[in-house]
Amino acid sequence: MLSQVRSMRPTLLRTLLPLLTAPLLLTGCTGGHAPASVQAHSYASQRELDESRVQLELIPPPSKTRYLAVKSLGDWENPYITVQADMATIHVTLADANTSDMGKGGLLRPVGARRQDLNVRLNDLAGALNAVPFNSWPYGRVVAVEEAHKVPASAVAEVRRNSEAVMKTLGDLGVVVYEWPEAGFGLR
Repeated sequence: MLSQVRSMRPTLLRTLLPLLTAPLLLTGCTGGHAPASVQAHSYASQRELDESRVQLELIPPPSKTRYLAVKSLGDWENPYITVQADMATIHVTLADANTSDMGKGGLLRPVGARRQDLNVRLNDLAGALNAVPFNSWPYGRVVAVEEAHKVPASAVAEVRRNSEAVMKTLGDLGVVVYEWPEAGFGLR
């Protein structure tokens, strides 16, 4: 029995230590501009942003000749983001596990089967992009951004503000933003 308690002690200590020290971190002198809880939140998000930036720097710089040649989001192979009034959707095309060209894009290996859509809050965008596999960035560190279509008139301003916030976050992460034309290439 005593050996079981001793073996659980490090795990229990790691679990309880953050809970016990949280009140100490959130109290104290708050003579600054913001309450300690707000300062701690901004510090945590800045730290998360820095960690995500370091991870995303492992992806090579973008190849402008490759991504500017794409004329349809259906053909876009890098992640792209659709900005909505209350969230963003990250569209990711996973790399094909089969490296041969035989049957590529055909009935047995459709590209659409490798597409994943992830709805995220704008605050979680950095962490979500960090989770995208490295082989899903064939054009390098570039993301296409589009605003949602058929948005009610009352939400247009909110979508535009969110779009600007997404572009700022991507810029802070060192990711090149390719603002996708709303009407398509032939109509602009």
